[in-house]
Amino acid sequence: MPFSIFRLRTLRGANVIGLLLGLSLFAMFFFLSLYMQQVLGYDALKTGLSYLPLALMIIASAGVASQLTTRIGFKPVLVTGFLMLTGGLVWFSQVSAGGSYLGDVLFPSLVVGFGLGLAFVSVTIAAVMGTKPDEAGLASGLINTSQQVGGALGLAILSAIATARTNHVIAGGGHSQGFALTAGFQTAFLVGAAFTLAAALLAAVMVSSADSRAHAEAAQAGEAAPVAA
Repeated sequence: MPFSIFRLRTLRGANVIGLLLGLSLFAMFFFLSLYMQQVLGYDALKTGLSYLPLALMIIASAGVASQLTTRIGFKPVLVTGFLMLTGGLVWFSQVSAGGSYLGDVLFPSLVVGFGLGLAFVSVTIAAVMGTKPDEAGLASGLINTSQQVGGALGLAILSAIATARTNHVIAGGGHSQGFALTAGFQTAFLVGAAFTLAAALLAAVMVSSADSRAHAEAAQAGEAAPVAA
């Protein structure tokens, strides 16, 4: 791999942001599934179906993100997406042991879904912005690798944090297992929100506004920079 590709400021920023995206979001799905199954008592099928609103929101917001990046550039879309992810994860950190799907899962899922659509589209564009045609595949592979590595690290880190919190609550006595598990999930969601907030701040600093405007201008002229599928 030619390390010269990292000379591109926006590409560097996109990969750091992609790492943080993986750190927070892969673990979010893991803990949300555990919450629905172990606390709300859902079976595997009902848990899977419960993700449908989130999935549909990602599809809808990805279409919105494509239009917005053409009009205003990918940087504002990227920052907005991560701020929405932060808000959704903070909302998830309020889940309760006696909660419900409507009160604790559905609405924050919609916020996270919309933020994910904005973030995925814009970070992919940022990751290949400024690359040569023969480097686009490498740039696309790098951003996917960053997200996968971030996902593995995030799941390990947040699982350790959630388990420690749950064990601490159990050791304190006087609480049900569901309450202790929920306390661990709350902490994991909150730490995940810190990762996405950091990503939003880094996007504002590390992603070039000039690259963002250049992409919008090229897209409006019908000559958008190539984005890997």
